[in-house]
Amino acid sequence: MTFIKEVINALEQLAPPSYQESYDNAGLIVGTGQEEVTGVLLTLDVTEDVVAEAINRNCNLIVAHHPIVFKGLKKLNGKNYVERTVLKAIKNDIAIYATHTNLDHVTNGVNWHIAQILGLQNVRILAPKKQALSKLTFFSPIANTQAILAALHEAGAGNIGNYSNCSFRTEGTGTFMPNDAANPVIGKNGAQEEVKEHRAELIFPSYLESAVMTALRRAHPYEEVAYYINSLENENQEVGAGAYGELQEPLETDAFLHLLKEKMNLQVIKHTAPHSQTVQRVAVCGGAGSFLLANALQSKADVFVTADYKYHEFFDAEDRIMICDIGHYESEVFTKNLLYNYLSGKFSNFALCLSEVNTNPVRYFV
Repeated sequence: MTFIKEVINALEQLAPPSYQESYDNAGLIVGTGQEEVTGVLLTLDVTEDVVAEAINRNCNLIVAHHPIVFKGLKKLNGKNYVERTVLKAIKNDIAIYATHTNLDHVTNGVNWHIAQILGLQNVRILAPKKQALSKLTFFSPIANTQAILAALHEAGAGNIGNYSNCSFRTEGTGTFMPNDAANPVIGKNGAQEEVKEHRAELIFPSYLESAVMTALRRAHPYEEVAYYINSLENENQEVGAGAYGELQEPLETDAFLHLLKEKMNLQVIKHTAPHSQTVQRVAVCGGAGSFLLANALQSKADVFVTADYKYHEFFDAEDRIMICDIGHYESEVFTKNLLYNYLSGKFSNFALCLSEVNTNPVRYFV
């Protein structure tokens, strides 16, 4: 038996809600999360047709990339497609969960998936986030340091890029005097004490602070744990917008455009003039990505693959990079496959369904 909240917990391990942009509305939009899962329908968008599909396929949870409620609702009377969709889901006891910019911002998220489809190697975050990391410094008796660090690593602290269990420690002398109300592990009440201690430091994602502190307090022998936490300005190389990587071999520009069209299942590509005769380094951003042009240029990418470019924004390429606008839907529709692959590795006792509804509001006459 699996409850909806368990599926949500798994999704939030992949894409923590704290990584969504301030304007976003990711998370559980309809439902309580307390219901047992009968099936999960995976989709890019939620529409009335998608809710109908969930009903027909006995799925009581819809997991979408785009939040159906984005700007907030003041009334719920069915006057537009958003209100009608929400009402239909509520009437049929279907929960709706969205994982949006938080899924954009993580490795193995939306942009990583695009890079994988295109066969890019050595993939990196295009615009790493700042202020997403914290540093924990704690002091402990030397004999206990390793056990405490093991608990902290288990809680998610000490990971730097491709390296885990990272920490730094120095040795010194800790001094303290327990008062009469204390229950000291070392020393006696009212007596000054000196203990050989380690000062240990390690980095962790800021959103894990509660879990990290719980692990520290449980593993530390002292009644009062000496520690402090600092917010860091460091860029978190594991979190941020966009991605870039290299093709295994350089391709002629036309060959790359054919590859892009084939792999992303495109009818059309809007693009600027080629920057060079060949393409090897490619920057990508699912959805509207014009805000990342400077980062794409800084990465020395030959091509920037994204969507929703406005006419005058194409001029910003200035023969320094080729911008390829492949369409918003086309750049993110594969997100449901990403979610399918992830959830199928976590759960096996209910149906995972890829939505067959084409939610793209844009049509092409070719």
